[in-house]
Amino acid sequence: MSTSPSGEQSAVPVDAELTDDKHTGAAIAVVAVLCFGGLVASLMQTLVIPIQPELPRLLDTSISNASWVITATLLAAAVAMPIAGRLGDMFGKQRIMLGSAMLLVVGSLICALGGSLIPMIVGRAVQGLAMGFIPVGISLMREVTPPKLTSMAVAAMSATLGVGGAIGLPLSAWVAQEFDWRALFWVSAALALVVTVLVAVLVPHIDDSNGGHFDIGGAVGLALGLSGILIAVSKGNDWGWGSASTLGLLFGGLVLLLIWGAYELRHTDPLVDLRTTARPAVLLTNIAAIAIGFGMMAQAVVMPQLLEIPVAMGGLGQTLLAAGLWMAPGGLMMLVFAPVSGTLINTIGAKFTMAIGATVLGMGYLGAFLLMNAPWQLALASVICSAGVGIGYAAMPTLIMNSVPIREAGAAVGLNGLMRSIGTTSASAVMALVLTSSTVTYGSFDVPSHSAFRWCFLIGAIAAFVGVAITMFIPVLRKKADHQTAPEASETVTAART
Repeated sequence: MSTSPSGEQSAVPVDAELTDDKHTGAAIAVVAVLCFGGLVASLMQTLVIPIQPELPRLLDTSISNASWVITATLLAAAVAMPIAGRLGDMFGKQRIMLGSAMLLVVGSLICALGGSLIPMIVGRAVQGLAMGFIPVGISLMREVTPPKLTSMAVAAMSATLGVGGAIGLPLSAWVAQEFDWRALFWVSAALALVVTVLVAVLVPHIDDSNGGHFDIGGAVGLALGLSGILIAVSKGNDWGWGSASTLGLLFGGLVLLLIWGAYELRHTDPLVDLRTTARPAVLLTNIAAIAIGFGMMAQAVVMPQLLEIPVAMGGLGQTLLAAGLWMAPGGLMMLVFAPVSGTLINTIGAKFTMAIGATVLGMGYLGAFLLMNAPWQLALASVICSAGVGIGYAAMPTLIMNSVPIREAGAAVGLNGLMRSIGTTSASAVMALVLTSSTVTYGSFDVPSHSAFRWCFLIGAIAAFVGVAITMFIPVLRKKADHQTAPEASETVTAART
């Protein structure tokens, strides 16, 4: 039995064989499948960035309209994570991950077969919905791994958020350069199909469904409120921060979220239990997630630009593919540091592990602030930043899952993923604003000045250190057993099957 923070006793549904220390090989195979699925889902975030300048021509549309191809994916992913988490708690996590993988297949096929703007936006939005795979997979980890492996498994799955985005840049740049642009989506469809088969065959379906009624009103309210805010933040630089469209969406979204919050508090079976979310450990972790997510995205926005600006214009003169390759080691570093993070979580606790990760992230930005005159210097700073993100991101789901009842784990981890998305979206807008506020003219082109890049790195460092400060206020909870003993697990599985 496990004890929730509210003091209730609830059986943790587990696979009795996979959570047995004698069958770690089988558990590792399941973790590998989940991590591969998370990696493929996160690849979609950066899939079209290499062809973004060509989208207006390829889709016969304007630059402003073409930007929705990227915005649609970010919006859908942000909305999907808490909703998928809740559905996983209600109907079983394996089913929802299978559905997410199938959505990725469908979205990729829509993009591959469509040749105009509307099908591309629809397909990219469906691809974004597949991001729900990651929080559901994270919340499943403690049900399919021995206790000694759970922290490392959660760390590895969390790392896929950054690894997929980092690997996606050079991979998609190479595919777009060597083949037709549609090949990007045929490749993503093939990868998604592999994930679908692996999840169906290798990931056990545990009777971890808690039932209940899906809160349709809550889902619609959350989607509309978030969309208003995130669209305003994403488009503020294009539309103008003082424009009626930006302000209307921003404040309209805030009002909708306030109404949504009041509705959720009165609902008997809410999409998000706001009372649980308001617990200090959960609330502060989610606030820190915004700051650390901001810090993670800042490097992804700023460093490639500095690498790709021609030398004659004050940049480092790298091609798109070369810039992606310089950034790729940083993404891989997140995966390398997953076991380090898991060890730290088991040794000093998730709170201090997250604080260490945010500190390393901030130090990486300070390094970039001082060293930005050669590609290898930015690559080194990126590696340090990514190591910090890998350590910090891994600790967040552990803090969340240790602070909520097991029946709400999926929804709570999904909400934490949403908070990270808010941080990354805000970072994109702020970095774009800073880079366009101080430019240097070379011929007929305006490019960001070196002082603008330095300000971006400094802001990223400040965001990371703010995350450290918030993390230190998270209350430390006494360690609870996340798994049943083997006899209890067997009884649960037997009862479920009968």
